[in-house]
Amino acid sequence: MHTYHTPLDLVRERSPERPVAFARPDAVAVAARWFQDSFKGDVFYAVKANPSPWVIETLVKTGVNSFDVASIPEIELVAAHAPGARMAFMHPVKSRRAIAEAYHKHGVKTFALDTHEELAKILEATDGADDLTLIVRLAVQTEGASYSLSGKFGVDLHEAPDLLLAARRATQDRMGVSFHVGSQCMRPTAYQAAMAQASRAIVRAGVVVDVVDVGGGFPSIYPGMVPPDMDDYIDSIRRGFAEMVVTEDCELWCEPGRALVAEASSILTKVELRKADALYLNDGSYGSLFDAAHVKWPFPVKLYRGEGDAAREVEGPLKPFRFYGPTCDSMDHMPGPFWLPEDIQEGDYIEIGMLGAYGVAMNTRFNGFGDAETAIVHDAPMASMFGLAGRTIRLPREQQDEERSKVVRLSRPKGRAGKSRRKR
Repeated sequence: MHTYHTPLDLVRERSPERPVAFARPDAVAVAARWFQDSFKGDVFYAVKANPSPWVIETLVKTGVNSFDVASIPEIELVAAHAPGARMAFMHPVKSRRAIAEAYHKHGVKTFALDTHEELAKILEATDGADDLTLIVRLAVQTEGASYSLSGKFGVDLHEAPDLLLAARRATQDRMGVSFHVGSQCMRPTAYQAAMAQASRAIVRAGVVVDVVDVGGGFPSIYPGMVPPDMDDYIDSIRRGFAEMVVTEDCELWCEPGRALVAEASSILTKVELRKADALYLNDGSYGSLFDAAHVKWPFPVKLYRGEGDAAREVEGPLKPFRFYGPTCDSMDHMPGPFWLPEDIQEGDYIEIGMLGAYGVAMNTRFNGFGDAETAIVHDAPMASMFGLAGRTIRLPREQQDEERSKVVRLSRPKGRAGKSRRKR
């Protein structure tokens, strides 16, 4: 990969015809260090958020050596770029062949489940192994997430005690519980509420658990979504863990994906055509802009114009635009609004920021598009939860007051700090 100080340097060097994904390893390293310093437990990176090899390698260099994987290809990816790393197969539904290959070939010993049938599959596919860590995923009721993840996976809390007891009896090693409060969680107290529900299920089952896995859901900053401080999320988890009915040596895990990588990538796209307030780009919903299309997130943007040394970032008066991707599908539409200089024109380049999570990971080759090159840059992301670029995204004046009010509504006074059960 070529390296540049900023995306503008690439535009000045050449006029790329394909989309360019900018990798910021420094941003991954800063986020990884924050989680290791702040979260008093084990950090597993959720590979699905961004499976790029440079992400895996950066995390290992920064000290993150545990990975949440959901498939054999993800396991093979981690094995290739992080030899000897610890992996947890946290997809609650797996094929027998995948379970067997993960255990016998790759040494994966941690498996998630949410049914008795899946528990039986795991035991049979591993030939009754006695060194498994079995994690029962619970369906918890929480609010405040942009994506609810409670509908597809997780055992209902009324049925959880029987499954917890069965998992406890099935392993001679460790058994634990996990849950997911939802992706892009905007309410820190959701973790404490989920942990209280998990604790009640554990008590009803009458079992001892060795692991409490709070899953992912840790947020990043996008226009219209400015979360509370990350410290508030850690405080909520600390209070929730202190109140759980677990032993002193119970392990605490988390599985951040978005929060570790969202700031670490952006996409450079080219304007192929302008129709009034509609901009037709060479990347779209079948490329790196899935979330912009399907959940209508208006990612932050910058405009570059010109060639060679004359290329520059354009600011000027702003107006809202919508995007269309390069495919023939009318669903390839990103409504935004994306605030850009009102004189934008064909041939300009738009950098779309905060796409490190579920950007390149969702890329397809539909209609022959989607092929993007990757380049490394060392500038700061457009916004940061970790102090790299402050906590602000440049917004038109019309949106600034609304954003401030959202921050106020999301802020919550910190509750009474509980005594931690962990000694670290």
